[in-house]
Amino acid sequence: MPSIAYFGPQGTFTEQAALAYARPEDPLVPVATVPLALAAVRAGEADLACVPVENSIEGAVSATMDALAVDEPLVAVAEVVLPVRFAVLARPGLAAADVRSVASHPHALAQVQAWLAEHLPRATQAAANSTAAAAVGVLGGEWDAAITAPVAAAHYALDVLATGVADVDGAVTRFLLLRRPGELPAPTGSDRTSIVAVAAAERTGVLAEMLTELALRGINLSRIESRPQKDRLGQYRFYLDFDGHVAEQRVGDALAALHRRCLQLRFLGSYPKAEPGAPSVTASAGNTDADYTAATRWLTAVLGGATG
Repeated sequence: MPSIAYFGPQGTFTEQAALAYARPEDPLVPVATVPLALAAVRAGEADLACVPVENSIEGAVSATMDALAVDEPLVAVAEVVLPVRFAVLARPGLAAADVRSVASHPHALAQVQAWLAEHLPRATQAAANSTAAAAVGVLGGEWDAAITAPVAAAHYALDVLATGVADVDGAVTRFLLLRRPGELPAPTGSDRTSIVAVAAAERTGVLAEMLTELALRGINLSRIESRPQKDRLGQYRFYLDFDGHVAEQRVGDALAALHRRCLQLRFLGSYPKAEPGAPSVTASAGNTDADYTAATRWLTAVLGGATG
Protein backbone atom coordinates (compact mmCIF):
# COMPACT_ATOMS: atom_id res chain seq x y z
CA MET A 1 0.00 0.00 0.00
CA PRO A 2 1.91 3.10 -1.16
CA SER A 3 1.47 6.07 1.13
CA ILE A 4 0.81 9.48 -0.39
CA ALA A 5 1.90 12.71 1.30
CA TYR A 6 -0.18 15.66 0.13
CA PHE A 7 -0.39 19.40 0.66
CA GLY A 8 -2.91 19.57 3.49
CA PRO A 9 -4.49 19.78 5.93
CA GLN A 10 -7.46 17.53 5.23
CA GLY A 11 -10.04 19.12 2.99
CA THR A 12 -7.84 20.63 0.27
CA PHE A 13 -8.11 20.20 -3.49
CA THR A 14 -4.80 18.36 -3.24
CA GLU A 15 -6.49 15.75 -1.04
CA GLN A 16 -9.18 15.40 -3.74
CA ALA A 17 -6.45 14.91 -6.35
CA ALA A 18 -4.71 12.29 -4.19
CA LEU A 19 -8.01 10.47 -3.70
CA ALA A 20 -8.56 10.47 -7.48
CA TYR A 21 -5.23 8.67 -7.93
CA ALA A 22 -5.10 6.44 -4.85
CA ARG A 23 -6.72 3.10 -4.22
CA PRO A 24 -9.11 2.95 -1.24
CA GLU A 25 -6.52 1.16 0.90
CA ASP A 26 -3.67 3.60 0.20
CA PRO A 27 -2.90 5.78 3.25
CA LEU A 28 -2.98 9.55 2.70
CA VAL A 29 -0.74 11.74 4.87
CA PRO A 30 -1.51 15.49 5.04
CA VAL A 31 1.46 17.85 5.53
CA ALA A 32 1.55 21.59 6.01
CA THR A 33 3.39 22.73 2.86
CA VAL A 34 4.38 21.60 -0.63
CA PRO A 35 8.10 21.39 0.27
CA LEU A 36 7.25 19.18 3.26
CA ALA A 37 5.26 16.81 1.02
CA LEU A 38 8.27 16.44 -1.27
CA ALA A 39 10.64 16.15 1.70
CA ALA A 40 8.57 13.26 3.08
CA VAL A 41 9.22 11.30 -0.12
CA ARG A 42 12.90 12.21 -0.21
CA ALA A 43 13.26 11.02 3.39
CA GLY A 44 11.42 7.75 2.72
CA GLU A 45 8.53 8.72 5.00
CA ALA A 46 6.04 8.47 2.11
CA ASP A 47 6.07 6.67 -1.23
CA LEU A 48 4.47 9.45 -3.25
CA ALA A 49 3.79 13.16 -2.97
CA CYS A 50 0.73 14.86 -4.46
CA VAL A 51 1.25 18.58 -5.10
CA PRO A 52 -0.41 21.27 -7.26
CA VAL A 53 1.67 22.47 -10.20
CA GLU A 54 -0.51 24.90 -12.14
CA ASN A 55 -3.93 26.50 -12.28
CA SER A 56 -5.61 27.57 -15.50
CA ILE A 57 -6.43 31.00 -14.03
CA GLU A 58 -3.60 31.83 -11.62
CA GLY A 59 -0.83 30.01 -13.46
CA ALA A 60 2.07 28.09 -11.97
CA VAL A 61 2.33 27.22 -8.28
CA SER A 62 5.68 28.78 -7.43
CA ALA A 63 6.20 26.78 -4.23
CA THR A 64 6.02 23.54 -6.20
CA MET A 65 8.27 24.77 -8.99
CA ASP A 66 10.97 25.99 -6.62
CA ALA A 67 10.88 22.84 -4.48
CA LEU A 68 11.18 20.52 -7.49
CA ALA A 69 14.30 22.29 -8.75
CA VAL A 70 16.44 21.77 -5.64
CA ASP A 71 17.47 18.96 -3.30
CA GLU A 72 17.25 15.29 -4.27
CA PRO A 73 15.49 14.81 -7.63
CA LEU A 74 11.97 13.41 -7.76
CA VAL A 75 10.11 12.24 -10.85
CA ALA A 76 6.44 12.54 -11.76
CA VAL A 77 4.64 9.28 -12.52
CA ALA A 78 1.12 10.66 -13.01
CA GLU A 79 -0.90 13.84 -13.19
CA VAL A 80 -4.44 14.63 -12.07
CA VAL A 81 -6.52 17.51 -13.45
CA LEU A 82 -9.45 18.68 -11.30
CA PRO A 83 -12.20 21.17 -12.14
CA VAL A 84 -12.11 24.10 -9.72
CA ARG A 85 -15.44 24.53 -7.97
CA PHE A 86 -15.47 25.86 -4.43
CA ALA A 87 -17.67 25.47 -1.38
CA VAL A 88 -18.33 28.30 1.05
CA LEU A 89 -18.32 27.10 4.67
CA ALA A 90 -19.37 29.23 7.64
CA ARG A 91 -19.65 28.98 11.42
CA PRO A 92 -22.75 26.99 12.39
CA GLY A 93 -25.89 29.12 12.47
CA LEU A 94 -24.31 32.08 10.66
CA ALA A 95 -26.31 33.40 7.71
CA ALA A 96 -24.62 34.80 4.62
CA ALA A 97 -25.87 38.29 5.48
CA ASP A 98 -23.94 38.14 8.76
CA VAL A 99 -20.56 37.11 7.29
CA ARG A 100 -18.03 39.90 7.90
CA SER A 101 -14.80 38.03 7.09
CA VAL A 102 -13.92 35.30 4.62
CA ALA A 103 -10.60 33.50 4.20
CA SER A 104 -8.89 31.17 1.77
CA HIS A 105 -5.67 30.54 -0.10
CA PRO A 106 -4.84 33.57 -2.29
CA HIS A 107 -5.26 31.53 -5.48
CA ALA A 108 -8.75 30.52 -4.38
CA LEU A 109 -9.77 34.06 -3.43
CA ALA A 110 -8.63 35.30 -6.84
CA GLN A 111 -10.95 32.81 -8.55
CA VAL A 112 -14.15 33.86 -6.74
CA GLN A 113 -13.92 37.66 -6.65
CA ALA A 114 -17.09 38.18 -8.70
CA TRP A 115 -19.04 35.75 -6.52
CA LEU A 116 -17.82 37.42 -3.32
CA ALA A 117 -18.71 40.87 -4.63
CA GLU A 118 -22.26 39.71 -5.34
CA HIS A 119 -22.96 37.46 -2.35
CA LEU A 120 -20.62 38.63 0.45
CA PRO A 121 -19.95 42.27 -0.43
CA ARG A 122 -19.40 43.38 3.18
CA ALA A 123 -16.93 40.63 4.07
CA THR A 124 -13.24 41.46 4.38
CA GLN A 125 -10.91 38.93 2.75
CA ALA A 126 -7.97 37.22 4.43
CA ALA A 127 -5.26 34.94 3.09
CA ALA A 128 -4.70 31.49 4.60
CA ASN A 129 -1.99 28.90 3.94
CA SER A 130 -4.51 26.64 2.21
CA THR A 131 -8.24 26.41 1.62
CA ALA A 132 -8.51 23.84 4.40
CA ALA A 133 -6.46 26.00 6.78
CA ALA A 134 -9.12 28.66 6.23
CA ALA A 135 -11.79 26.17 7.37
CA VAL A 136 -9.72 25.41 10.47
CA GLY A 137 -9.53 29.15 11.15
CA VAL A 138 -13.32 29.45 10.91
CA LEU A 139 -13.69 26.63 13.44
CA GLY A 140 -11.34 28.51 15.75
CA GLY A 141 -13.30 31.75 15.44
CA GLU A 142 -10.64 33.57 13.42
CA TRP A 143 -12.95 34.19 10.44
CA ASP A 144 -16.65 33.89 9.70
CA ALA A 145 -16.40 31.88 6.48
CA ALA A 146 -13.96 30.03 4.27
CA ILE A 147 -13.69 29.36 0.54
CA THR A 148 -12.73 25.68 0.38
CA ALA A 149 -12.57 22.56 -1.72
CA PRO A 150 -15.86 20.61 -1.66
CA VAL A 151 -14.21 17.74 0.25
CA ALA A 152 -13.67 20.05 3.23
CA ALA A 153 -17.37 19.85 4.11
CA ALA A 154 -16.82 16.20 5.05
CA HIS A 155 -14.00 17.04 7.47
CA TYR A 156 -15.15 20.18 9.31
CA ALA A 157 -18.31 20.81 11.32
CA LEU A 158 -19.30 23.95 9.43
CA ASP A 159 -22.44 25.04 7.60
CA VAL A 160 -22.37 24.97 3.79
CA LEU A 161 -23.48 28.37 2.50
CA ALA A 162 -22.84 27.62 -1.17
CA THR A 163 -21.37 24.99 -3.49
CA GLY A 164 -20.16 24.99 -7.08
CA VAL A 165 -18.73 28.49 -6.71
CA ALA A 166 -16.46 29.69 -9.53
CA ASP A 167 -16.11 32.87 -11.54
CA VAL A 168 -14.77 31.09 -14.63
CA ASP A 169 -16.37 28.00 -16.12
CA GLY A 170 -13.83 25.40 -17.11
CA ALA A 171 -11.15 26.42 -14.60
CA VAL A 172 -8.92 23.51 -13.61
CA THR A 173 -5.87 22.78 -11.46
CA ARG A 174 -3.21 20.25 -12.43
CA PHE A 175 -1.49 18.11 -9.81
CA LEU A 176 1.57 15.86 -10.03
CA LEU A 177 2.21 12.55 -8.25
CA LEU A 178 5.95 12.29 -7.60
CA ARG A 179 8.26 9.63 -6.20
CA ARG A 180 11.97 8.88 -5.92
CA PRO A 181 13.69 8.01 -9.24
CA GLY A 182 13.09 4.47 -10.45
CA GLU A 183 11.35 2.65 -13.26
CA LEU A 184 9.36 5.09 -15.37
CA PRO A 185 5.75 4.61 -16.46
CA ALA A 186 5.63 2.91 -19.85
CA PRO A 187 4.79 5.08 -22.88
CA THR A 188 1.07 5.25 -23.62
CA GLY A 189 1.11 7.27 -26.84
CA SER A 190 -0.35 10.26 -24.97
CA ASP A 191 2.36 11.33 -22.56
CA ARG A 192 3.94 14.46 -21.14
CA THR A 193 7.58 15.07 -20.24
CA SER A 194 8.67 17.74 -17.74
CA ILE A 195 12.13 19.20 -17.20
CA VAL A 196 13.89 22.08 -15.43
CA ALA A 197 16.73 23.74 -17.34
CA VAL A 198 19.28 26.38 -16.37
CA ALA A 199 20.90 28.09 -19.34
CA ALA A 200 23.88 30.41 -19.51
CA ALA A 201 22.37 33.89 -19.16
CA GLU A 202 25.38 35.55 -20.77
CA ARG A 203 24.94 33.80 -24.13
CA THR A 204 22.72 35.55 -26.67
CA GLY A 205 19.76 33.54 -27.92
CA VAL A 206 20.16 30.71 -25.44
CA LEU A 207 16.42 30.24 -24.88
CA ALA A 208 15.80 30.18 -28.65
CA GLU A 209 18.50 27.51 -28.94
CA MET A 210 16.76 25.37 -26.32
CA LEU A 211 13.37 25.64 -27.99
CA THR A 212 14.89 24.92 -31.39
CA GLU A 213 16.09 21.53 -30.12
CA LEU A 214 12.44 20.62 -29.55
CA ALA A 215 11.12 22.15 -32.77
CA LEU A 216 13.72 20.42 -34.94
CA ARG A 217 12.46 17.06 -33.67
CA GLY A 218 8.78 17.86 -34.10
CA ILE A 219 8.13 18.03 -30.34
CA ASN A 220 5.18 20.14 -29.19
CA LEU A 221 5.95 22.46 -26.26
CA SER A 222 2.85 22.73 -24.06
CA ARG A 223 4.16 24.90 -21.21
CA ILE A 224 7.13 27.11 -20.37
CA GLU A 225 7.67 29.07 -17.16
CA SER A 226 10.65 30.87 -15.67
CA ARG A 227 11.63 31.32 -12.04
CA PRO A 228 14.61 33.22 -10.60
CA GLN A 229 17.38 31.14 -9.07
CA LYS A 230 17.35 33.54 -6.09
CA ASP A 231 21.11 33.55 -5.51
CA ARG A 232 21.98 35.55 -8.63
CA LEU A 233 20.17 38.41 -10.36
CA GLY A 234 19.32 37.66 -13.98
CA GLN A 235 19.79 33.88 -13.72
CA TYR A 236 16.61 31.88 -14.28
CA ARG A 237 15.39 28.33 -14.31
CA PHE A 238 13.11 27.35 -17.17
CA TYR A 239 10.36 24.80 -16.59
CA LEU A 240 9.24 23.04 -19.75
CA ASP A 241 6.43 20.57 -20.41
CA PHE A 242 6.20 18.96 -23.83
CA ASP A 243 4.41 16.12 -25.56
CA GLY A 244 6.09 12.74 -25.71
CA HIS A 245 7.95 10.21 -23.55
CA VAL A 246 11.67 9.97 -22.86
CA ALA A 247 11.58 6.42 -24.24
CA GLU A 248 10.80 7.86 -27.69
CA GLN A 249 14.04 8.38 -29.57
CA ARG A 250 13.20 11.93 -30.67
CA VAL A 251 12.48 12.96 -27.06
CA GLY A 252 15.59 11.26 -25.71
CA ASP A 253 17.64 12.87 -28.47
CA ALA A 254 16.23 16.30 -27.61
CA LEU A 255 17.00 15.84 -23.92
CA ALA A 256 20.57 14.82 -24.74
CA ALA A 257 20.95 17.96 -26.89
CA LEU A 258 19.54 20.16 -24.11
CA HIS A 259 21.95 18.56 -21.65
CA ARG A 260 24.82 19.69 -23.87
CA ARG A 261 23.49 23.24 -24.11
CA CYS A 262 22.37 23.86 -20.52
CA LEU A 263 24.34 24.54 -17.36
CA GLN A 264 21.93 22.25 -15.52
CA LEU A 265 19.15 19.96 -16.70
CA ARG A 266 16.80 18.12 -14.36
CA PHE A 267 14.40 15.46 -15.64
CA LEU A 268 11.06 15.67 -13.81
CA GLY A 269 9.39 12.69 -15.45
CA SER A 270 7.51 11.25 -18.42
CA TYR A 271 3.95 10.29 -17.49
CA PRO A 272 0.48 9.78 -19.01
CA LYS A 273 -1.56 12.89 -19.68
CA ALA A 274 -4.65 13.28 -17.51
CA GLU A 275 -6.89 15.22 -19.87
CA PRO A 276 -9.91 13.25 -21.10
CA GLY A 277 -9.60 12.57 -24.78
CA ALA A 278 -6.05 13.93 -25.04
CA PRO A 279 -4.82 13.31 -28.58
CA SER A 280 -2.21 10.66 -29.16
CA VAL A 281 1.29 12.00 -29.60
CA THR A 282 2.39 11.54 -33.18
CA ALA A 283 5.86 12.21 -34.54
CA SER A 284 6.19 14.04 -37.84
CA ALA A 285 7.95 12.52 -40.84
CA GLY A 286 11.63 12.09 -40.12
CA ASN A 287 11.11 12.04 -36.35
CA THR A 288 9.60 8.62 -35.71
CA ASP A 289 11.51 5.91 -33.86
CA ALA A 290 11.74 4.03 -37.16
CA ASP A 291 13.38 7.08 -38.76
CA TYR A 292 15.93 7.31 -35.97
CA THR A 293 16.69 3.59 -36.19
CA ALA A 294 17.18 3.79 -39.95
CA ALA A 295 19.48 6.80 -39.59
CA THR A 296 21.56 5.00 -36.96
CA ARG A 297 21.92 1.96 -39.22
CA TRP A 298 23.00 4.19 -42.11
CA LEU A 299 25.63 5.99 -40.01
CA THR A 300 26.94 2.70 -38.67
CA ALA A 301 27.29 1.44 -42.22
CA VAL A 302 29.15 4.60 -43.28
CA LEU A 303 31.57 4.23 -40.38
CA GLY A 304 32.10 0.66 -41.47
CA GLY A 305 33.12 1.72 -44.96
CA ALA A 306 29.84 1.77 -46.87
CA THR A 307 29.09 4.73 -49.15
CA GLY A 308 25.33 4.61 -49.57
